[in-house]
Amino acid sequence: MAKKPIFEKPNILVTGGAGFIGSHLCDELIKTSKVICVDNFISGDEVNIDHLLQNPDFEFIKHDINQPIILEDYRELEKFKIKFQGLQEIYHLACPTSPKDFEKTKIETALANSVGTKNVLDLALKYKAKFLLASSSVVYGPRNQKNLYFKEDYNGAVNHLSPRACYDEGKRFAETLAWTYGEVYNLDTKIARIFRTYGPKMRLKTGEMIPDFVYNAIEGSDLVIYGDKNFSSSFCHVTDIVVGLMKLMKSSESGPFNFGSDIESKLVGFAEKVINLTGSKSKIIFKEPLLFMTPLGLPDISLAKERLSWFPVVLLDEGIKGTIDYFKAYRTIVRPGTKF
Repeated sequence: MAKKPIFEKPNILVTGGAGFIGSHLCDELIKTSKVICVDNFISGDEVNIDHLLQNPDFEFIKHDINQPIILEDYRELEKFKIKFQGLQEIYHLACPTSPKDFEKTKIETALANSVGTKNVLDLALKYKAKFLLASSSVVYGPRNQKNLYFKEDYNGAVNHLSPRACYDEGKRFAETLAWTYGEVYNLDTKIARIFRTYGPKMRLKTGEMIPDFVYNAIEGSDLVIYGDKNFSSSFCHVTDIVVGLMKLMKSSESGPFNFGSDIESKLVGFAEKVINLTGSKSKIIFKEPLLFMTPLGLPDISLAKERLSWFPVVLLDEGIKGTIDYFKAYRTIVRPGTKF
């Protein structure tokens, strides 16, 4: 049972809180809670949380979760009175995710999914906090030609010795560790399996094609698809994902739950929408697939609909327009190579 807050707002820890999804999550949590954001900026960036730094209910700690963390040692957290109130919730999102930098961060990725997850689970155990693991659709393995949609009870087919194993098998182990802590210590642990997500604050030039589509269309450059014209996926807006994570945390459910769009779309169609909505003269070109960008299955989200009353509500055109508006607003400070 999580320790109830003594004061009016709960203390919530978000690892990877300066990242793409993590920063959007912090934006929502800060409305009703006190938020401690932990990140080491391997995948995240301070620009994503700059607007929160002056909020008295928000505090950023630069820390590598692969090293143990003692929150009471940070003087800046004294205002949250952790010694008396502890933590009520932990969202664990920290893990490197850059496709282009994947080869450079294999060890950090493997450790984040194992040692790092253990360190964060130990924090949850210390404070009897509810713990939510942001897992991934990669636990199911590659797309299944017989069945495009993955249900949560599908055991998957992941090669634990593949070049991607530090992430794919790593996420599977992180789930096992979270589930085991819940079983052994009676800890309230939850598992969210996140499918392909897009929206504002995605980083440029890291191999994540969607933000590069938008930026390049605005700049009049070619839109690069790492694959062929048949490359398809589903695209869920980040705000829908955040709603799903928060609903799961507030529920009595443990999961795992799939979070993503169950509508298949070709990536070339997504790129064409971006070109049309920006009025760009950019062209679409195709290149060899990156190791981290492989066709994945789609989520069967019936369980989330039934038990959490969750389903995506942001239409693709609406989501793309919002992403375009965001990059237009920031185009003067965002340049290729910028972590964003």
